[in-house]
Amino acid sequence: MTDRMGPADFFELVKAYARQETVEPLRGAGRWVGLGVAGSLLLVLGGIALILAMLRALQTETGTAFTGNLSWIPYIAALAAALVVIALLAWRITKRSL
Repeated sequence: MTDRMGPADFFELVKAYARQETVEPLRGAGRWVGLGVAGSLLLVLGGIALILAMLRALQTETGTAFTGNLSWIPYIAALAAALVVIALLAWRITKRSL
């Protein structure tokens, strides 16, 4: 018996090592990324629903305050709220950690 490794054994060893160090960690990362994307989509849908709820509340619960020539104000208020949320998210994404 010899301790020498043939070319086929070496190839199998390299292939097994590459699988262990790349493919298996990527499977775990894929699940993590998938859950993150799903969570992000649900948060976006919830944010859209909240902005629409705010718009609808301003249109219906304020009586006659936003009727006639002022009917555009709830739309501007909802747009401003959405832009504030987007700006806060962008600020937190780009903030450097200590």
